[in-house]
Amino acid sequence: MAENLLEVKDLCMYFPIGRGRVVKAVDHVSFSIAEGETLGLVGESGCGKTTCGRSVLQLYRPTSGRVLFDGRDVSSLRGKELLAFKKDAQIIFQDPYSSLDPRMTIAEIIGEGYSVFFHGSEAEKQARIGELLEKVGLRRDFASRFAHELSGGQRQRVGIARALAVKPRFIVCDEPISALDVSIQAQIVNLLIRLQREEHLTYLFISHDLSMVRHISDRVGIMYLGSLVEIASSDEIFSHPLHPYTQGLIAAIPLADPDERHERAGIEGEVPSPINPPSGCRFRTRCPRAQSVCAEKAPVLHECAPGHSAACHFLGKTH
Repeated sequence: MAENLLEVKDLCMYFPIGRGRVVKAVDHVSFSIAEGETLGLVGESGCGKTTCGRSVLQLYRPTSGRVLFDGRDVSSLRGKELLAFKKDAQIIFQDPYSSLDPRMTIAEIIGEGYSVFFHGSEAEKQARIGELLEKVGLRRDFASRFAHELSGGQRQRVGIARALAVKPRFIVCDEPISALDVSIQAQIVNLLIRLQREEHLTYLFISHDLSMVRHISDRVGIMYLGSLVEIASSDEIFSHPLHPYTQGLIAAIPLADPDERHERAGIEGEVPSPINPPSGCRFRTRCPRAQSVCAEKAPVLHECAPGHSAACHFLGKTH
């Protein structure tokens, strides 16, 4: 079994909003990702999954907790060691429209990171740019174009090439398909799968699209209002979801066959405000199982079956 490349321990990311109040965007989240693995991070909009990914990369300085990359605490890295981490850990942004500088050519966008981390000749850099364009499914002559001349799918391919330019080991894929046409989404996910195999990459794949997460992920973590409520292998999550929130998300997946019916009901009610979340279990206001203990005490994420953990007061060991 591969060793863990990334370990996140009790990660918290709080944002002050004045008058002594904070938004607990990420609240005591822990998980690990083995080298070569893809962990899918899923949840409704505003659950904290993007903040979690950016905190892992230190784009946000975490309020507390530890992020270990290859066994080293990234918050303690300085100078050359911090630069090496930034080379090894990259991000693909959600919006291919706003994440590319409109004043730069595609060659300049892809080559910028290469120039920081490598000191080859201009000819070597241009050769690398051409190689990356072909690797992500674009022609080499795209190098002279600007972002506004490209379609959404083409721009996202450029974003992927930019992330690959510095030869990273780990990539946070921050909802990389949500802004794209449905017809393009599967192409981008299949591209990421191929690149992972060819470049020996490790992914944190953030999305609200469970069908795509199931397609690409080895394991899946479910987030709700800043907390991780369930984590297991992809097959286990979709065949034996334990947490009521996970069950509701899966029940909400559209079915291709109109005659088919989900066995479980979807999720009712609105997501509570992260400024003033419910006491105890944050999901209790929408949970069909909720009882008085749920308001009094927050459940702890615990292993219910080998490799399958969930945070609910009414789940014991399943086997």
